[in-house]
Amino acid sequence: MVSRTNKFRGRSRYHGRGKKAGRGAGLRGGRGNAGINKHRLMTRLKYMPGHWGMHGFNRHPSLRKVNISINLKEVCQIAEGDEINLSEMGYDKLLGSGRIEKALKITVAYASARAIEKVQAAGGSVILEDGDEEWEEE
Repeated sequence: MVSRTNKFRGRSRYHGRGKKAGRGAGLRGGRGNAGINKHRLMTRLKYMPGHWGMHGFNRHPSLRKVNISINLKEVCQIAEGDEINLSEMGYDKLLGSGRIEKALKITVAYASARAIEKVQAAGGSVILEDGDEEWEEE
């Protein structure tokens, strides 16, 4: 039996594949994402929306300010006495979710207005420390 290659040798220019099919990836229009902005444009538009360009943004880590916050309900659970220093425990901000039953003296860097309101309504106080200074919010 003669091999396929030998069968076409000398008689055929393209070995039964047509004009461009035998040349590399010519039959399939290129390899991979070739032609994605030319002959495969509709494929890109339909199946790959947002393929090119930048999406979203990332700020430099030195510019990011992420507060480690805690809610009032959690403060009530962890408070043992009538005073608690959240800054020493690693928290930056006090938020006002939850109820507070007892009067607490809370020291923290930042606090929401609602949290301060609730603590004062329960008879406690919030001391906001700003760098070196400490002052009491009333």
